Amino acid sequence: MALKRLLSRTRVQRWVAHALVSAHEADQITLRVVGDVEGRELNRSYRGKAKDYATNVLTFDYQREPFLAADIVLCAPVIAREAAQQNKSLEEHWAHLIVHGILHAQGYEHETNERDALEMEALEVLLMQSLGYANPY
Repeated sequence: MALKRLLSRTRVQRWVAHALVSAHEADQITLRVVGDVEGRELNRSYRGKAKDYATNVLTFDYQREPFLAADIVLCAPVIAREAAQQNKSLEEHWAHLIVHGILHAQGYEHETNERDALEMEALEVLLMQSLGYANPY
């Protein structure tokens, strides 16, 4: 399936809306798809020299109240490689990573401690199942 068709406005809006725990009318969320080079540069620039590789999703959350403002950067080649390695469809992996990024924008975290990681993972599983997808883990 072509990426443009896979990431149709309707489909992506559905994934984003599902992941918004408390949506506001003025939420401002930008999703940007990048390649390996830009994904690597962004990861290294914002997460440090130890992160000198392209990652699947980066979330830049600027504001949470009174409305959510965030940029979600998704690296298409990394997502495609991971989907193939994990035997997932591209659609379900894109859906998962968009949900994952939106949760980060709302303050959910998985790198701080095990409790936070388990909470975020459980919410991702529930959201993905409610969208009709399998457990992403």
